[in-house]
Amino acid sequence: MTPRLYRYDRVASTMDVIHELAEQGAEAGTIVLAHEQLAGRGARGRSWQSPPGGLWMSTLFRPASVGGMEVISLRVGLAVARCLDPLVSPPIQLKWPNDLMVGERKVGGILCEARWQGSLLAWVAVGVGLNLRNQIPPDLQEVAISLRELHRDIQEDQILGHILAALRDLDLEAGRLSPAELEHFAARSWLKGREIREPLSGTVAGLADDGTLRIRTAEGAHVSLRNASIELARLSQTH
Repeated sequence: MTPRLYRYDRVASTMDVIHELAEQGAEAGTIVLAHEQLAGRGARGRSWQSPPGGLWMSTLFRPASVGGMEVISLRVGLAVARCLDPLVSPPIQLKWPNDLMVGERKVGGILCEARWQGSLLAWVAVGVGLNLRNQIPPDLQEVAISLRELHRDIQEDQILGHILAALRDLDLEAGRLSPAELEHFAARSWLKGREIREPLSGTVAGLADDGTLRIRTAEGAHVSLRNASIELARLSQTH
């Protein structure tokens, strides 16, 4: 039996709803989709504007192990980007660890939240926010973009089925990224080769199979970052 898809006109957050459903015993693959979020959130507690016209959704996973927890957002980002390839050009790039980019502007993001029962993983909620046809506020137009700027006639029904299938087919238990996944990420990496200034100064050298971002410092040392907020060396490219 196919897991249920719940559609709402308006919610505070699809992540909140998916967590509530998980507590009630919803099965893996359950998806919550909202026309609008009133209190959408992104990584590190940042607010996420979610007006009508975007794709705002959350998916429930119940992995048997915690092995793949650190690379979930990367796997989801790759899956969503591939779904958009037939419809948008240039291809969607991925900004480690959880942003979908078009040029210098953000088109979407991934949010992962786990819930535990003692020391055991109970479930993982994965949120996908995608600017589809929603209007970007004037104060964000330099850093954000909607897909309709690339494909004027793009509609939710052109991509929703593909994204739902791709997310439900994901295997989130593998602890490390495969060589194929690393190759695909490198081809889309928005940060690779760029100079950064935070959380340290250096040049982005690539992605490790454990999901960490490798930074080469000016002294030639290599540092691995996990779940950091990246700032580019040039202020005009800070996101």
